[in-house]
Amino acid sequence: MRRRSVVAVAALIAAFALAGLPGPVGSSQPSATLDLQPAAFTSVIIPADAPALEARGVSDAALGAEVVLDAPYVISGAAPAAPATRPAVDQPETGKGSAWKAPRRTIKGFASFYDNGTTAMRLPRGTVVRICGDGGCIERRITDYGPVARNGRIVDLDRSDFFRVCGCPSWSGTTKVTVAIY
Repeated sequence: MRRRSVVAVAALIAAFALAGLPGPVGSSQPSATLDLQPAAFTSVIIPADAPALEARGVSDAALGAEVVLDAPYVISGAAPAAPATRPAVDQPETGKGSAWKAPRRTIKGFASFYDNGTTAMRLPRGTVVRICGDGGCIERRITDYGPVARNGRIVDLDRSDFFRVCGCPSWSGTTKVTVAIY
């Protein structure tokens, strides 16, 4: 059986908590809709053959204020010509320190595509590899254990990575690659 003081304290805490909650926010009834005043709108008719507006001194009759523009609305004439040559930019020479570091090992074989990430045969998860083919090179981290050791397949690539490395049509299934292991 609970003591009466424990029950009384719990009830008091609950009452204070309920009293401290904020009330409902916002109005309980929707506000009345206001009609738009027709005098707030002014018709402006500009003929199609009217001359372009001047850059300065265009008066705005609706506001009754003087509007000064820094540039005209319409610029007549042809577009500016594109530069004939690109400007020369000095590029620093690539030194020995900017190249990729030497891989621990290099494997040559075939790659295929696999929709669940990059996998490699005989390499643990988390290994960083650079995979190069006819279409280019990518650097990836191994996410799963690789293909079955048959037909010379050494790596399975995500579909987009496969076609980036392959440089081949979309119906291709395998491509020759070189895998550099770091």
